Amino acid sequence: MTPSKQPWRIPYGMADFIKLRDRGHYFVDKTDYLPLLEEAGEFLFLIRPRRFGKSLLQSVMECYYDAHWVQRFDELFAGTAMAAQPTPEKGQYLTLRFDFSAVRSRPDLVEDSFESYTRIILTDFLETHATRLPAGTRELVLVEATITRRLDQLMSVLKHSGHSLYLFIDEYDNFANNILVNAGHAAYRQLTHSSGFFRDFFALLKEAVGRTGSGLARLFITGVSPITLDDVTSGFNIGRNISLDPRFNALLGFTHAELETLFAAFGQDFNAHRAVIDEWYNHYHFHTSRREPVVNSDMALYYLQSLVDLQQAPDELIDHNVRIDYGKLRHLLQVDRHLADRERLTDQSPTDQTPTTQAAPEPLPPQARLNGNFSRLRAIIDSGEAVSQIQTSFPAEGLLRQDNFISLLYYFGLLSFAGEREGRPLLRIPNRTVRQLMYGYLREAYDEVGVFRPSTYEVAERLNRMAYRGEWEGFFDYLAEEIARQASVRDFLQGEKMIQGFLLAWLNLSPYFRVFSEAEQAGGFVDLYLAPFYLRYPDMRHAYLIELKYLGRSEDSPTKRTRLLEDARAQLRRYGGDARVREALGEATLHAIILLYSGWELVHREAVALSAIPASPSD
Repeated sequence: MTPSKQPWRIPYGMADFIKLRDRGHYFVDKTDYLPLLEEAGEFLFLIRPRRFGKSLLQSVMECYYDAHWVQRFDELFAGTAMAAQPTPEKGQYLTLRFDFSAVRSRPDLVEDSFESYTRIILTDFLETHATRLPAGTRELVLVEATITRRLDQLMSVLKHSGHSLYLFIDEYDNFANNILVNAGHAAYRQLTHSSGFFRDFFALLKEAVGRTGSGLARLFITGVSPITLDDVTSGFNIGRNISLDPRFNALLGFTHAELETLFAAFGQDFNAHRAVIDEWYNHYHFHTSRREPVVNSDMALYYLQSLVDLQQAPDELIDHNVRIDYGKLRHLLQVDRHLADRERLTDQSPTDQTPTTQAAPEPLPPQARLNGNFSRLRAIIDSGEAVSQIQTSFPAEGLLRQDNFISLLYYFGLLSFAGEREGRPLLRIPNRTVRQLMYGYLREAYDEVGVFRPSTYEVAERLNRMAYRGEWEGFFDYLAEEIARQASVRDFLQGEKMIQGFLLAWLNLSPYFRVFSEAEQAGGFVDLYLAPFYLRYPDMRHAYLIELKYLGRSEDSPTKRTRLLEDARAQLRRYGGDARVREALGEATLHAIILLYSGWELVHREAVALSAIPASPSD
């Protein structure tokens, strides 16, 4: 069947407001936030996760406030909230917009790339506004040797010519974060702390913000974390951070109301897909008040694109463009060797720190290469939550502090506000997409440091047989054999929760199952429930209730094993009739399984017969 022609195009991946409007893409109007942004302050800083629409927001603002683009205002902003009642600042600025994701992040090339890119953007700005600027401005500005000096000269010209600059910086931390990840702390510190081009650039902005009569009237910076700005400015103090302002909770991303209108514009019923979108893409809150949940805009558009193009949901519900590159977290999970060596040297007495006599440090064992943040990440994945204040500013050197690490997970979109507990913010993993990503982080962290490297092919094959043939034994036996063979991983499998988190990381390698844990169900539930993921695999006919039991090696005994197994059998028979199990079961056969571990070793596994479960009324 040939789909009918749509009046709009889906704005998936669209970050240029001019192209979006000129080419007939649907626009989810957020312009009613512009007066609020004006009132919030002249110099603003906003952090949001990747692909939430930060670049498009800046493009919209650039077109709204620029004296050049205001000539097309009626055309570009037709039908928006600002069309009928624009603010007095409409078209009152000369706007200059940098996107630092365009800068190369190799330490030996970054400065030249930064200077070349910013010169190109500044040259285009000068040509666009040539008729508004005094004669000779282009030559006067471009003759300067660096962007810092050029920008300083430009602001001086603007001050004396009666014009005002609105400066936008998108992805301000992009290349700096990449250097931190790929080149290490030393290269990052040289970029952000030493006297150099990047620090000089932000030093100029700090000075211009406070300069009397400065040509810099407004500044709007966006990024994914506050780390770099803290480092290059020695603490963020060049404007107002609105990242946790409740008024801007839904500035980026989509609300349910916006999604209903968006889907309807393409002939789709949002409510028919709401449950899937909520489970996989929703539940972002950017303030503790949690006024309304926000859906990741990129993921929602990715889903809608498949509905319109293929008349079905996407086969892969996680858009690969949304996946945060594992390297962005690697420096948090794995101790930087140079940093670890420096800390060990610092702990010695001064007389032992002579470089010529200091022996090279012994190689770190695999377990030691995963820092304290790895344990924190595992604990968060196991429980699905954390309790912590969110820090608005912290340096890269402070990432091993628990509150800073949890704050960074929040800024990356891996945690979101979910209420309060004992007077402190409660944060939870917002949706199944993020949970899948975090399980991937665990698997890759184990692999990178050589702690655990099973064959992903073998794991995937056994998961397939588990899903389609009901052959569950092979999956758990294979992992048990690999644990016995790869001794390094055993230190990470001490305790029931640790083993459960480990199994979850591998059960989620392939998305056959919707995996529910006791923690996700707020207690009173089986340890793990593996329900068929019918949306993707409608022909699956096997589901699993798994009860984990654990004994420490020193406390293991036949009597204790017998008691735990009896408890597990009773629990499985009780949970087999739970409404939460029946709701997701469909036509699948339900297998009830006991896994008993003595320390890291799987010492017993069995299937428990369940009474026939009556079909739910909807079957």
